[in-house]
Amino acid sequence: MSVDKGISGLTLLVLYNIDPAWEPDEIDQAAREVAVFESAVRDIGQPLRMVKVCTADLEAGLRGHDPDQHIVFNWCEEVPGVPHSEALAAQVLETLKFTYTGSTPDVLKFCWDKPKVKQLMDLWGIPTPGWRIYDSTNVDGWNCFPAIVKPSGEHCSLGVTVEAVVMSPEEMRNRVAYILDTFHQPALVEDFIDGREFHVSMWGNGFPEMLPPAEMDFGSFHDVRDRLCTYESKFHPGSLHYEKIGLKLPAPLSEIEDQLLQSTCVRTYRAFGCRDYARLDLRLRDGIFYVIDINPNSDVSSEASTACAAEAAGYTYGEMISRIIDLAAERHPIFRNNAPG
Repeated sequence: MSVDKGISGLTLLVLYNIDPAWEPDEIDQAAREVAVFESAVRDIGQPLRMVKVCTADLEAGLRGHDPDQHIVFNWCEEVPGVPHSEALAAQVLETLKFTYTGSTPDVLKFCWDKPKVKQLMDLWGIPTPGWRIYDSTNVDGWNCFPAIVKPSGEHCSLGVTVEAVVMSPEEMRNRVAYILDTFHQPALVEDFIDGREFHVSMWGNGFPEMLPPAEMDFGSFHDVRDRLCTYESKFHPGSLHYEKIGLKLPAPLSEIEDQLLQSTCVRTYRAFGCRDYARLDLRLRDGIFYVIDINPNSDVSSEASTACAAEAAGYTYGEMISRIIDLAAERHPIFRNNAPG
């Protein structure tokens, strides 16, 4: 499949983070992914420089690079030593006037705040599970079970284990107490949608496109508590959920379901102001796709869901990267100033 136009005449700076505090195997895995990314970009003929961020001085690797001669692929998910700092990386790029891939600092910061995320979805009429925020163990008034209890300000399913699914007020009270004590932040309690789960990668600006959706297959599990994507399912090879949750890509959907899923995802993408690419997680119950999470800075490594979805749509890994670069290039002064009209 062909890509759009490339960024001829410009050099790509690939900004990525390696935290010295990570475990050695985590550093090795990240280094392997970086090598795959670099090889894929070189294969499509794009000049590039890899910029490793391994300290809180994010600007160090960018000094001496002219923003008018470069585009940044922002693959920096966190500034080392600064938790919840993916928005900070984008803010530095804004301050230095670089054109970069992905969403703005405001969007990245907003999507960490799950209460605000839920409020915006309610405002836009986007289906999302019923919810409430608790900053104490007084959980009177909630009577919808099963429910799921999560930290209100985390990503990557941190804090989501089988114990997060609760079946009674007492279990809910105990789990809320765990979140308060462990994460030092309020707990988000939601109606647990015990239905099919979909991970949907989107890309584009103005008229975003839904890539082939992936369905998480929980067919190996019979206990409702097991039918969810836990933190272990994403990061702990050998764990029960990592090994037993299947993947259907593309997800088997009827024409009506596919149209409804696409409509829900496009509305959500636009409502949150996502840019270039993002991933949405949804669950289907009684003909309604409920949005359970939105990630405007989804992983773009070679084996992550966005790359898999792009491959299902006919893109090589390099072509996927090139497509994302092209979307960002439309904002670069060279291309913006030469645009027709």
